[in-house]
Amino acid sequence: MHDPRVDKLAKLLVNYSVAVRPGDRVAINAPEIARPLSDAIFIETLRAGGYPILMGPQPSELLFKYGSKEQIEYIHQMLSHITEQYEVRISVLAEENTRSLSRIDPQKAAWHSAARRNLMKTMMQRSATGAFRWTIAPYPTNAMAQDADMSLEDYTDFIFDACLPDLNDPVGFWQALSDKHEYIINWLTGKKTVHITAPETDIRFNIEGRTWENCDGRKNMPDGEVFTGPVEDSAEGHVYFSYPAIHQGHEVTGVRLWFEKGKCVRATAEKNEDYLNKILDTDPGARYLGELAIGTNEGIKNFTREILFDEKIGGSFHMALGAGIPETGAKNESGIHWDMVCDLRNGGEITVDGELFYKNGEFVI
Repeated sequence: MHDPRVDKLAKLLVNYSVAVRPGDRVAINAPEIARPLSDAIFIETLRAGGYPILMGPQPSELLFKYGSKEQIEYIHQMLSHITEQYEVRISVLAEENTRSLSRIDPQKAAWHSAARRNLMKTMMQRSATGAFRWTIAPYPTNAMAQDADMSLEDYTDFIFDACLPDLNDPVGFWQALSDKHEYIINWLTGKKTVHITAPETDIRFNIEGRTWENCDGRKNMPDGEVFTGPVEDSAEGHVYFSYPAIHQGHEVTGVRLWFEKGKCVRATAEKNEDYLNKILDTDPGARYLGELAIGTNEGIKNFTREILFDEKIGGSFHMALGAGIPETGAKNESGIHWDMVCDLRNGGEITVDGELFYKNGEFVI
C-alpha cells in the first residue's frame, strides 16, 4: 500500500528544500529500495518544470575491495559535471546494509576522500553562491531501523514525524523553526568566543567575524541546528563525544580529541582508534575544524546511528573535522567532513563571551 506521506515529503523537498524552478537540471541520487520516494521526487520535479535524472549510488564496497589506488581515486566525468554544472541535487539516504564498508582498509577510504577534496570544495563554493542547491532526505529500511533499535514500522513513523511534524502544513513548521533560529543567531552575531564544558570536555573556540547559519529544512531533511565555522587556528582544549562517531560503516566509539592552536594533536577511541586516525590523516585539513553546531530538533531525542538525525538531537552539540562551509566564513579545506556529536543534557554548559548561553540542553538567553 502506498504511503501518502511519501508524496508529501517529495513535495516538501522539491518545492521547499531546493525550490526547483523551470529549467533546473536536477540529479536525483537514490538506491532502488527507495524507489517510491525517488519516483515521487521525479514526478514533482517534472511538475515544477525541472529536468530530472535518476541515478543510483555506486557499489563502493566492490570498488574498495577490488580497486587499485588509481581506480579508487578516479572521479567519473558525470559526477564532476553534476557538481560543476547542475542547479540541483536531491539525495535519498536508504541503506540496505549500513555495515557494508566496515571491513575496508581505512587507507583506501582516505584515498577516496582525499581525491574528492576539490569536488567537495566546488560543491561548497557553488552552494554558498546559490548556484547549486542540494538536499538529503531519508527513506526507511530494515537496516537503518535495526541500527536505531526500532522496528521498521516504528522507524518509518519516526522518519516521517521528523520530516513532517505538521502534515497539514509542513512548510509552515520549518518556517516557524527558522524564526526561532533567527532569534538565536541574532544573539550570537558579533560575539567572539565560545566555551563548552561537559563531562571530559573543556574546549574553547574563536568565532569572531564568522556567520551562524540557520538550518531550517533546506539542505537536510529533517533539520534543526545552528552552526558556524570556528576560526581555524583557535580550538584549544579537549572534548569527549558521548555518542559513537559513524563514518563509512565504521562505528568509532569513545572518541576523545585534544586541540592545540586549532589542530587535533591527539585522537583516541575505545573502538576503531586506528580507523579514526587514518581518516584524520586524509589530508592537512582533516585535523582542523570546519563546523561547530548546536542541535535544536526537539523531536529527535535518541541516538539512531544516522548522522542526518543524530546531529540534530535537541540538547546536543557537534563538531565537524575537515571541510568548512563557506557561508560561515570558514576557510578550512579537506576531503572529509566528519560530524561527531556530544549530548549536553546531563551536565553541559556553553558560555559565549563569558555569558551563559546554554545549560543542560536548553538555551537560557
